Amino acid sequence: MLKRTVFFVSESTGITAETLGHSLISQFEKTIDFNTVYMPYVNTAEKAQDLVERFDRVYEDEGYAPIVFATMAEPEIRVMLKRSRCLYIELFDTFIGILSKELGVNPSGEQGRTHGITNGDSYENRMSIINFAMTNDDGARLDKYDQADVILIGVSRSGKTPSCLYLAMHFGIRAANYPLTEEDFEQNKMPDVLLKHKDKLIALTIDPMRLNRIREERRPGSRYASLHRCQSEVRQALQFFMKHRLTVLDTTTHSIEEISSRIMSKIRSS
Repeated sequence: MLKRTVFFVSESTGITAETLGHSLISQFEKTIDFNTVYMPYVNTAEKAQDLVERFDRVYEDEGYAPIVFATMAEPEIRVMLKRSRCLYIELFDTFIGILSKELGVNPSGEQGRTHGITNGDSYENRMSIINFAMTNDDGARLDKYDQADVILIGVSRSGKTPSCLYLAMHFGIRAANYPLTEEDFEQNKMPDVLLKHKDKLIALTIDPMRLNRIREERRPGSRYASLHRCQSEVRQALQFFMKHRLTVLDTTTHSIEEISSRIMSKIRSS
């Protein structure tokens, strides 16, 4: 498959750039393998210049200009990025102009407005939810599962962490996740702490071949990344899920946005 590098760039959190950018490239994922890079808080000329140099390296290494989805309020930084060796797509340009014309006023151009950073109470609550997802990542805090709205389980690299963060950022969901490990499979049972919160569990599965490619990028040539281990872990995990009649979502060909939307549908119907 053809490979292309995609950057999601923003002067703030980058949630908008990542969400819209992912939605757009998902239409081409069957024929192109996208390497995505998340670059939030590019809010100074120095950071922008560093990013321009990184675009140049990608162009020289891959022979293709990186694709850049951006939400940049600062004109100076926007110009710097546009002039670099990349396909620069400013997502605000599509909407701000026609809105400004209709409303009869110019946009403020203030940083942070996109994600409500100026709203103190809302921002603090949102950060609390995001911090919950981060501190309850990979089974780090089993004692906090009673506070979770949902607990995602699955083998390592099946999409649990990005899904939890997306649920927290976009839906205000307190999401935790637990990675099924070799120890769990050797004991041939899921941990009691998970079964205690069975009503909150949603299982993620993935095609072993896809899992093998993802793990190879993380730990090339390792036993952890071997196809045999990937096949074994996915098979045993599915046996657990079937035994306990859990909702199972396949992440192989779905974007984080799609997975999260399906999780929300399940939560809302419970």
